[in-house]
Amino acid sequence: MSGTGPIPGGRVRHGTGVRSTRAFPTEEHPDHLDPFVLFERFYIDPDAGFPTHPHRGFEIVSYMLEGGMDHEDSLGVAHTAREGGAMRITTGSGIRHSEFPADGAACTGLQLWVNLPRDRKEVDADYADAGADDLPTAERDGATVTTVVGEGSPLDLHTPVEYLDARVDGAWTWEVPEGRSGFVFGVDGAGTVDGDPFGVGDALPLTEARPVDLVADDGTDPGGDEATAAEFRVVCVAGEPHGEPIRQRGPYVL
Repeated sequence: MSGTGPIPGGRVRHGTGVRSTRAFPTEEHPDHLDPFVLFERFYIDPDAGFPTHPHRGFEIVSYMLEGGMDHEDSLGVAHTAREGGAMRITTGSGIRHSEFPADGAACTGLQLWVNLPRDRKEVDADYADAGADDLPTAERDGATVTTVVGEGSPLDLHTPVEYLDARVDGAWTWEVPEGRSGFVFGVDGAGTVDGDPFGVGDALPLTEARPVDLVADDGTDPGGDEATAAEFRVVCVAGEPHGEPIRQRGPYVL
């Protein structure tokens, strides 16, 4: 998909009543993005959620944007992830878990599925979490960047992955690491990515190492009057491809 511009996210409604904006796979981008199986922003209303269900063959990173989400699993883990916190689940040979909004209030977050390489499909299931204070945040030239997965984060995966939450103030350039593929996803506000308009739910798939230029809207409307610019917030994710087919069968990645 090198050279492809931004694509709008697809709307998904899960059978449990949970709504999502999915970056891929969608009608606009029907393929997986090796090593990534899917990526979406979920919205869980107070009366919705995911009852206990199985997974195997991949890893899950859930990163909370607003509210809290209660997680329980067959490993005996019970944890509530709060805004700015993240959970990593290695489903491996199999795990069962549930996800529901905490405290009777709605929640929203981001969920990434990362394929496990063929020789690690049957690893033991595992779980880890990190609160907002555990994830490193640094001021970079043009952005404030939190590392969800990658250098300095306590969360790691069986696949080398860089997962950044960037709040762009002005202009910032993200360098896709050599030998990796990935994507940019719009979380809040608006701006441009490589000169193309980019907003909430938009995605830019990337399949080669290169710089990606992100610029926040300056808050000026077309009539020239000053307006309040919403924060331009994106996530930038890149991982090392496995070079293996991704065979998703519902909650399983074979």
